[in-house]
Amino acid sequence: MINKKGLFLVLTLLISSFSNILSAQNKAGKGYYKRELQSLQTAIQNNFYDKASGHYLIVLDPALRETKNGYLREYTYFWSLCALYQAANEMEKLEPKTNLMGPLLKHINDYYDPAPPKPGYSDYITRLKPGERYFDDNEWIGITALDAYARTKQKSHLQLGKMMYDFIMTGYDQVLGGGIYWKEGDKSTKNTCSNGPGVLVALQMYQATKNKAYLDTAIKVFNWTNAKLRTPAKLYYDNIRVKDSSIGEATFSYNTGTMLEAYIYLYEITGNKKYLTEANAVADSSLEYFYGKGKFRDGYWFNAVLLRAYQHLLKFNKDTKYIVGFKKCLDNALATEKNEKGIFTKKNKAQDLVEHGGMLEILARYAWLETRYPVLN
Repeated sequence: MINKKGLFLVLTLLISSFSNILSAQNKAGKGYYKRELQSLQTAIQNNFYDKASGHYLIVLDPALRETKNGYLREYTYFWSLCALYQAANEMEKLEPKTNLMGPLLKHINDYYDPAPPKPGYSDYITRLKPGERYFDDNEWIGITALDAYARTKQKSHLQLGKMMYDFIMTGYDQVLGGGIYWKEGDKSTKNTCSNGPGVLVALQMYQATKNKAYLDTAIKVFNWTNAKLRTPAKLYYDNIRVKDSSIGEATFSYNTGTMLEAYIYLYEITGNKKYLTEANAVADSSLEYFYGKGKFRDGYWFNAVLLRAYQHLLKFNKDTKYIVGFKKCLDNALATEKNEKGIFTKKNKAQDLVEHGGMLEILARYAWLETRYPVLN
């Protein structure tokens, strides 16, 4: 039972939190998210970039840096660069004359691993200590490269997307009737996070080349993922285990995001309205589940992937409720989860680079959206 002193403290904290949110809302207006984007971009460079080594740090607190197989992993995993690379693409949409993707690609190439059966990217800097190759890591790079190709028509982006597709498909087989494994050399699970983005890479390759083999592959993996990993509520489970077909029932926003966007691409490509109908249903379910309480349920980067789908859906469904519902959670995070350095520190979970890359992408997307949708101002 809370005494008067404890009750007073609770009320004070609640009022302070509410005041912070109101303060952030009052600062909103034209250009708000672009200013937040620029602030975070500076904070990332000032705090995570290690000038001495030329690499990004994995986390800010040295005590939290992981030792794996006897080696200290001081610098960032590849996943974080996937997040920064997509954010850079969105920022180039805002400022087309900037060159943000090129310098990041130099960092990405430090993780390149030419090992057979197909070249791909390792999860850690190859010259320091070869790591493991995750299919989803390579898929995120493929998605970004093909996004950039659609925007710029530069052949190097298409070539990178093709390389990623070729590597991804080495993880596909007919165990459990199809699907892509999570990482190379580990055949214990097939995950939504390796199949959903795999579908997107295949669909984007089809859009870029009109080679029907890519579309056939996309539909095959898409149908398998829906059959094995879709929840009754039209969201997506994390994985299915090969040994017994049991389901890992965790439900994350990024898994729903990739499959939602796959529905949208399929409608865009085929014109079949069943895909748009299902896209709207998945979007409605995800809006309530992930954003109905006004706070992000999971990490910023996971939410960035779902935001991609919401933004894509606006092309065919003009209802802004998805980006408005997401905005409430974003504004809450901006008001309550940053420190004086501009670093996000919620429960010590967001002090790593991947979450900051995710927030950078979110802010870049809202900086673009706020110029086109007055409801966000």
